[in-house]
Amino acid sequence: MPIDWTPFVKSVRDHRRFLLTTHIRPDPDGLGSMLGLAETLEGMGKEVRMTVSGKWPPRYTFMDPDRHIKSFVPPGDEFRESEVVVVLDTGTWNQLAEFGTFLKGRAVSRFVIDHHLSQDDLGATRLVDTTAEATGRLVYDAIEALGRPLTPRAANALYAALATDTGWFRHKNTTSKTHDLAAKLMQAGADTTALFDQIYEQNTLPRLRLHGLALERLETVENGKVAHTEIRVADYAATGAIPADTEDLVNYTRSIAGVEVGLFFMEQPAGGVKVSFRSRQKIDVARIAEKFGGGGHRLASGATIAATLPDAKARVLQVVHEALAAS
Repeated sequence: MPIDWTPFVKSVRDHRRFLLTTHIRPDPDGLGSMLGLAETLEGMGKEVRMTVSGKWPPRYTFMDPDRHIKSFVPPGDEFRESEVVVVLDTGTWNQLAEFGTFLKGRAVSRFVIDHHLSQDDLGATRLVDTTAEATGRLVYDAIEALGRPLTPRAANALYAALATDTGWFRHKNTTSKTHDLAAKLMQAGADTTALFDQIYEQNTLPRLRLHGLALERLETVENGKVAHTEIRVADYAATGAIPADTEDLVNYTRSIAGVEVGLFFMEQPAGGVKVSFRSRQKIDVARIAEKFGGGGHRLASGATIAATLPDAKARVLQVVHEALAAS
């Protein structure tokens, strides 16, 4: 069912100060959605602030070179004057981290603009469409609902969101409508060649060395239907890489012929293990992730498990085994 943007449009008309945020470990969909919406709201004369919990991913500095998006630092006093909070590309408390604690204590209007299945009660008006290929698509719809023109800067940000969340138009969530939207964004000024170069062809040597370790550790189980690999905390010092360099590593696991489920285990410096799940088609990995307190999409999800790396692997592989047996 199409989203009714009426409450959001009314809120934009009635308020002046807006605060935008997205999930921890932000990707181009979250960042691009924020930047595209902020550009539009500022064009309407609104006062817009943007913040994200956790460390900024250096790989995406090019999207916000002047660093208008601030790292959230508790208690967040600089954001207390905001009248409306818009959460983009997530609808769960755990993905908001310290900003979530701040939000719980604020009596402000709230909106969630998202395309993920997993949703908590954030006390917000949910503008959620799980059939959308990217949150950037929904922000484009919001801009249309506001009756605003799409600037080249906003188009560039939303193209980054759309292209990356579809695997540069390779994933099954890509449709003819996806390409229609991509064409509109290009016509509005998106520089697709520069975006691809910045996102995929600016690797550091430490990042590639870390990828090499992940490739060395690739294993298959369940008669080749499941592939998994891992990165350990000690690997960062060994390669000179940073945790943000693990992004996209899970894609190697699903790229192996015959694999139905790909798993990437990332040992966390503060303890616990972050697990990324990918499915080719048959297995709903969102349901598997939810068993470990995570969630996401049917074919791409994640969770963080409070356990050692060997224990997390054993627990996840057992649940995946059961899912395959039932399929």
